Amino acid sequence: MAATGGATATSAASTYRINAGDELEIYVWGEERLQRKVKVLPDGTMAFPLVGQIKVQGFLPSEVEALITNGLSAQYVGAVPQVTVSVVAAAGMQFSVMGRVKSPGTFSPGRYINVLEALSMAGGPAEFANLDNVLIIRKSNEQLTTLNVRLAPLFKTGVDEKDVARANILRIETGDTVIVR
Repeated sequence: MAATGGATATSAASTYRINAGDELEIYVWGEERLQRKVKVLPDGTMAFPLVGQIKVQGFLPSEVEALITNGLSAQYVGAVPQVTVSVVAAAGMQFSVMGRVKSPGTFSPGRYINVLEALSMAGGPAEFANLDNVLIIRKSNEQLTTLNVRLAPLFKTGVDEKDVARANILRIETGDTVIVR
């Protein structure tokens, strides 16, 4: 992996929230028998020895480290050894694109993307697509929210910064459905 700016790598790692389907590597310093690779179950939980089943979906890796450390505290007389949680595969980051695109479907980019990149992954807009009214349906807990995006100005000649600002290029969250009408 190429070296990127330390601040960039740290801020990206600290903002990723764990999703169902992600693969995590958990390491307890000095306790090789507690080193595990686990997959987050569809219900957002995972099992860890001596701790049991814990809900991890929506948490930062550092928050999961704290949950495991707290769960292990009853097993140690002194301080619990350092716990490290790494996301090995961000397979749970999924979204769907449907409607007037060339290749509709469900995608797992493995990283955060925006709505323009999502459209690109779906092969781009089909002929007669209305890019002035792209809809994102976002699931948050059990609530559905609709967000509108205007991408049409970005597909004309002479695009400027004002067009980009007006387009409302939103970041895609896991579970989003993008509909191009």
